Amino acid sequence: MRIGRFTTAETDQCWYGVSISDQEIVNVPEACTAAGIDLSETESKAPVDDAWQRNVERALEHVRGTNTAVYSTAEVERLAPIADPEKIVCVGLNYRDHAEEGDNPIPDEPVLFSKFPTTISGPGDTISWDPDLTEKVDYEAELVVVIGTEARRVDEDEAFEHVAGYLVGNDVSARDLQHGDGQWVRGKSLDGFAPIGPDLVTADEVSDPHNLEIWAEVNGERLQESTTDNLIFGIDELVSFCSQAFTLNPGDLVFTGTPPGVGVYRDPPVLLEDGDEVTIGIDELGELTNTCAFE
Repeated sequence: MRIGRFTTAETDQCWYGVSISDQEIVNVPEACTAAGIDLSETESKAPVDDAWQRNVERALEHVRGTNTAVYSTAEVERLAPIADPEKIVCVGLNYRDHAEEGDNPIPDEPVLFSKFPTTISGPGDTISWDPDLTEKVDYEAELVVVIGTEARRVDEDEAFEHVAGYLVGNDVSARDLQHGDGQWVRGKSLDGFAPIGPDLVTADEVSDPHNLEIWAEVNGERLQESTTDNLIFGIDELVSFCSQAFTLNPGDLVFTGTPPGVGVYRDPPVLLEDGDEVTIGIDELGELTNTCAFE
């Protein structure tokens, strides 16, 4: 399934929806009501909960072939698919050629840092910042793993059992803060600096998460282009590695690292400015577009 969060102009309430085509989305609460299905017991863990997804599949079957709970993409606003993750774990230097473009050594084990939940934003949201605080804002195309079930001290061969699905992500970075502080959290954690979307694509819908084309474009110019086959540490390694140190809970996000071509290391540098448009794309997952603005 391709699961997103949406709202309409007629209501302030947001709801989970499932894309049934490029132009149509089924409103999950409305479809479940029509099918007589109660989602209340699993709603707190939606959309990563297996029972929630099974009930949604039943509801979709019930309304299939009707116009019940079906909305056009033109009449909805798309929000971040995961609204409030407990943890956002990020992996640095996880593409060999990205590490090399910054003259960094190739890591022997995953390099972890974090972003705060207030960094989460969705498709179409504005990436904004105070130009007096940072003058070097950069883009980073990333495959994001969504945790589905609690993972604590799991082996690599069990890791995929704890993955609910995948997102497109942009690890927006204030490079002057990141490099000036000597550690990365502040430069990575300005409000809205983790756009994700457009949908949560469940793991069963992705052919091979280690073989997906990934790219970034700024104002239509492609600046990053690679494949997740070039990850130094794969998803199973990352989930297992993280889980040895701390518990990964349902809804937690793991940003898996960015390929080469980030703005700060280009010659000349390409850093984001007021009015720029950034698109991150990953095969099978879709594209995530955001505009930039000074606060």
